[in-house]
Amino acid sequence: MKLRIAVSLLLSAATVLPADLPVKQVVLYKHGVGFFERSGKLGAGESARLDFNAQEMNDVLKSLTIGGGKITGLRYDSMDPLGRKLAEFPFQIGGGGMPGMLDQLKGARIELKLGTEAVTGIIVSARTIVGSDKQAERDQLNLLLDTGEFRTVDLAAATGLRFPDAKLQQQFKDYLAALSASRSKDKRSVYIDSSDAKERDVTASYMIPLPVWKSSYRLIFVDKAPMLEGWAIVDNTTGEDWTKVQLSLVSGRPISFISQLYAPKYVNRPSAELADDPAAQAVVHSGAFEEKDKTAEVGAGGFNRLGQSARMQRPMAAPAPMMKTIDGNLAMDSISVAPSSIEAAAVGRELGDLFEYRITQPVTIHKNESAMLPFLQQTIEGRKLLIYSDHSSQHPTNAAELTNSSGKTLDGGPITVYDAGAYAGEALMETLKAGDKRLISYALDLGTRITEAFGSKAAMVREIHASRGVVNTKYAAEETRTYTVRNVDRKAKTLIVEHPLRPGFTLLSQKAAEKTATNYRFELALAAGATQEFVVNEERVWDQAVGVTNLTPDILASYLQNRSLTAAGRQHLQRIVDQKRQIAENDRALQDADAQTRGLNLDEERVRRNIQSLNNVAGQQQQVQTYARQLDTQEQQLATLRDKQAELQKKRSVLQAALDQLVEALTF
Repeated sequence: MKLRIAVSLLLSAATVLPADLPVKQVVLYKHGVGFFERSGKLGAGESARLDFNAQEMNDVLKSLTIGGGKITGLRYDSMDPLGRKLAEFPFQIGGGGMPGMLDQLKGARIELKLGTEAVTGIIVSARTIVGSDKQAERDQLNLLLDTGEFRTVDLAAATGLRFPDAKLQQQFKDYLAALSASRSKDKRSVYIDSSDAKERDVTASYMIPLPVWKSSYRLIFVDKAPMLEGWAIVDNTTGEDWTKVQLSLVSGRPISFISQLYAPKYVNRPSAELADDPAAQAVVHSGAFEEKDKTAEVGAGGFNRLGQSARMQRPMAAPAPMMKTIDGNLAMDSISVAPSSIEAAAVGRELGDLFEYRITQPVTIHKNESAMLPFLQQTIEGRKLLIYSDHSSQHPTNAAELTNSSGKTLDGGPITVYDAGAYAGEALMETLKAGDKRLISYALDLGTRITEAFGSKAAMVREIHASRGVVNTKYAAEETRTYTVRNVDRKAKTLIVEHPLRPGFTLLSQKAAEKTATNYRFELALAAGATQEFVVNEERVWDQAVGVTNLTPDILASYLQNRSLTAAGRQHLQRIVDQKRQIAENDRALQDADAQTRGLNLDEERVRRNIQSLNNVAGQQQQVQTYARQLDTQEQQLATLRDKQAELQKKRSVLQAALDQLVEALTF
């Protein structure tokens, strides 16, 4: 009987334990998250517990879904921000050391052991005394003893310290526990509560951060089409075994982010207060100086205070591949690499805009272990060729043109190439959709050398147009790049030249086989042991606008020689040239008149100085009269020059007005 009672008690105790929901399915993505599906039986009124790391809780709360049975709700271990927790305590442990902490507890009772003496009192203050160069710092505590005496205690001499207040002692324990919990990496639990009257199958699905799965390939050239093997590298860092789980690998990068849902969020609220009613002030009445009383009242005043709070908003918040080129012509005859004897147990299917590889057999990966799983092994369309893309090197690279005829999306990753049963090099490939094509380079081809030569022609005027005095000219300049290719090997080759695509330039003679965002691709057939040239002609066309008013007659005359100019345009432009030349001649005549005027003015100034000096000398009257007649002649010449200047200025205004009309009417 006692044994049965013990067994029944054991069974009843077992029923209160949380139900176990083992992992059944795992889906790994390329953007740092993994999808998990757990399922199991949940008894009547039973709860299931799911354990997570603290850093996983934000994604769990964002993505968790529950299926099967009546679920009353979910419970989970909450987390308050550390700063908010510590702010609730009447003290803070940190800067200032022990004196800084004790000084915050003014009025608290404290017991100290000073050797054999026990001292009990109330904390008045605590401080650190900074010593001189020869004395160290000292921590002191000022106490009010029960006898009423104030006493200063050297904390360095104390061998023990305690607070008689049990509540204060517990606050210290809680403070330190909060600090410890903030550093803890223990699990956080989510509880699923059921209200069903009978046992049910329950499924829980969620997303958590996980390492991305990686892919690597082996490209094996055999007699026929090349064979491509794909391997997936999966890391289990969850701290839990994946035992016979259904594993899927998804290629693609959905948008994903971290939203702070786990930590409680507090909002700063603005302060709002009614205006204070000012207290009435006393009224002082003055004494009477006359029969009629005169009183002076002092009016009461007040002011309002307006508080303003601001809310801070925190905005929400992504390597270049390296290519190893190794000469694959040094393979030994004894080395032979064949396709792996594996079975690619993966089924591929489109998953919306993504692509999924579903491993057909259940997978077991123990915690803190990784696995390599084959997901592809089939022949694809491809051919070997050479690519010249690095223009700083004289050698092209051995390459392959691969067309994804597998019917699946090939996730991006490194490719190890084997040719003729030997290692040939390595390459990198971006994600390749079904039916798409890529070029991969895996080694330098030392049997082919390429040099480049550049040439250019002077810019030519392609078109000339004018409108309202502005001449628009279209120029064209031609540039050539000549590729000289020498094939020293005794076998024919196919070469793809990647010619840089430059903004503003267009091809003239050659037609590219392909065009990428940065290059034209030209395909050349190289004969064995031959040298050939390949010329690429390009043209750059640009426009230039200039006002006719700003051009000299000689520059305008150069436009008249251009064959692109129409007869009407040439005639109109010739009239403008003639008009500008007339203005230039008039300006030269005006400049000559100005120069003559300045010369006469200087000569007159000299004559006047001579007359002034001779007036003070006896017997020089005849010379003074001669200078006077000369001065009169110069004045007549100046008058004539001033009239000529005025006439030239008037003529220039007429010529400029006519030119402005011609320029305004210039259209061709």
